[in-house]
Amino acid sequence: MLDIERALNNDRLLRSLSGLNRQAFDELLPAFERAYLAAQNHQTLAGRPRQRAAGGGQKGQLGESQSKLFLILVYFKCYPTFDVLGFLFDLDYSRANRWVHRLQPMLEVALGEKLALPERKIDSVEAFIERFPSVKTVMIDGTERPIARPQDKESQKDNYSGKKRRHTRKHLGATDEKKRVLILTPAREGKVHDKRLLDQTQIAQTIPDEIPIALDLGFQGLQNEVVQVRIPHKKPRGGSLTDDQKRENRQLSQERVVCENAFAGVKRYRAVAEVYRNRVSGFDDHLMLTACGLWNFYLSAA
Repeated sequence: MLDIERALNNDRLLRSLSGLNRQAFDELLPAFERAYLAAQNHQTLAGRPRQRAAGGGQKGQLGESQSKLFLILVYFKCYPTFDVLGFLFDLDYSRANRWVHRLQPMLEVALGEKLALPERKIDSVEAFIERFPSVKTVMIDGTERPIARPQDKESQKDNYSGKKRRHTRKHLGATDEKKRVLILTPAREGKVHDKRLLDQTQIAQTIPDEIPIALDLGFQGLQNEVVQVRIPHKKPRGGSLTDDQKRENRQLSQERVVCENAFAGVKRYRAVAEVYRNRVSGFDDHLMLTACGLWNFYLSAA
């Protein structure tokens, strides 16, 4: 089994394996332990009556909560196959599979306790102000992750992204000037256009008028619907942009790069950057949500 203490005592190694330094790992561990105990108690209450006292029975291979948190973080950061993960932690590949699907919801709950998870939907301007009172600027963009080519013909059509020229799943994310992911929409087919997805989720309409929203040309037309939207000038057919328009485009691009940097930070976790291998329905959406939470938590703990 991996020497976890060696990784915990070496910040560079720990960041390479888990994406967090020792300070952030230690800060997240108590919340993860509470989420694990709550899940254990729920399973006991929902299932058959307890046959042994708490702590009785055969001891698990992973041992303490520290090892469990380390395993799920290694999965997110390195995205090994279950064979490799099982080899690293001295587990059968099937048990490694079960541990990942068991621990991911607990990690998600722990990040929610730390207020690191992005919102899935904001219902009103008042709700946005209450949740994000210090935000000065919002950048909205789409992000896609590759998936294996679906076997079903209709699924192939729905998930094929003309932009990426491959089959993908798409999210729309709203970030702030500090590179935090504020809002993350549920996973959709790669075929769905960014503007259409934004219209369906109504994210821009819930952002206060005094907060500017920076977008790219993929959202062309929204500036006619929402007053605080800023979109680059589009070069007219057969013409060219003025010097002032080019300068404004460069300035907007410099502001919007924060959004690109935020998604690049999220995709340091290879579980949401490489081709999705899991076949559990909805798990890809939870992977992206949790990865965004880990990125936000990393920023707050830095």
